[in-house]
Amino acid sequence: MKAMVLKQLCNLEENLMPLELAELPVPVPQEREILLKVSVCGVCHTELDEIEGRTPPPRLPVVLGHQAVGRVEAVGDKVNAIKIGDRVGVAWIFSACGKCKFCLAGNENLCPEFSATGRDANGGYAQYMTVAEDFAYAIPKLFSDAQAAPLLCAGAIGYRSLRLTGLKDGQRLGLTGFGASAHLVLKMARHRYPGSEIYVFARNAEERAFAEQLGAVWTGGTIERAPHKLDCIIDTTPSWEPVVEALSNLESGGRLVINAIRKEGDRRSLLKLDYPLHLWQEKELKSVANITRSDVKEFLELAANMNLQPEVQVFALEQANEALLELKTGKIRGAKVLKIA
Repeated sequence: MKAMVLKQLCNLEENLMPLELAELPVPVPQEREILLKVSVCGVCHTELDEIEGRTPPPRLPVVLGHQAVGRVEAVGDKVNAIKIGDRVGVAWIFSACGKCKFCLAGNENLCPEFSATGRDANGGYAQYMTVAEDFAYAIPKLFSDAQAAPLLCAGAIGYRSLRLTGLKDGQRLGLTGFGASAHLVLKMARHRYPGSEIYVFARNAEERAFAEQLGAVWTGGTIERAPHKLDCIIDTTPSWEPVVEALSNLESGGRLVINAIRKEGDRRSLLKLDYPLHLWQEKELKSVANITRSDVKEFLELAANMNLQPEVQVFALEQANEALLELKTGKIRGAKVLKIA
């Protein structure tokens, strides 16, 4: 099978072709696994972090990709719920122990043995992949394969982020950064909280114009001040500075949710924190760590009910490096998807 393989960590500014096109054996599913013939796989900013070494180190060599959609080609002997020919998707959560206190409480995203698709196990930048049947999700008929792919990560993690804000209808929501996840959050928020105004902070004019098209009542640059204090803000940027700026825009008693697997750049931005301005008045900071299976299932149901259609740009599998570079340089409108089959 064809696959785009990461063999070593590197900086994309120095190596524009971090992934190599390779021929690999088709994997064989174990007794509780399925073999998925991958149709499409979404491209995520987390993959930049994996390539450049800002996440827990991936298993090398590794096939990246954690937003895979395809048809089941084969099943293991003890697979019960999924049949050959079913259309399913695979998300960031590849496995968890199922026994620890976090798993037993439904917080498998915090499991010490949490395993990530495309980092700890081969993912969807390939023609085939395997996954346990319990970690594969039926895709609603409403969505094409390409539309479904970003729902599995950008959408699901956006859903978790929005839920963690505790937003109530009528309260003001801010979104800092406006890529694949944030544009889906904006659509979700308008559906679930029709009385809430949404304010978007984005680094370039194209992202701001896109946010206005989708219904943002105000847009501005990352360091601008909104015309009103905001009850909740979701930060999806890879940098530290927007965190400080978001706290300045937060209402007393408000909550900032950081939807990012890591922060890069100059940590000295944190030294600019001014306690009365940024943190006093019972403001809260909360991070998002991974997703659970219930996040994915609940979000796919919500997305189908509200006919949530993501904006996508489609690339060939062999163009994975090009798609990643566009993501690195900020050429973002919606989500990027690789067409595998």
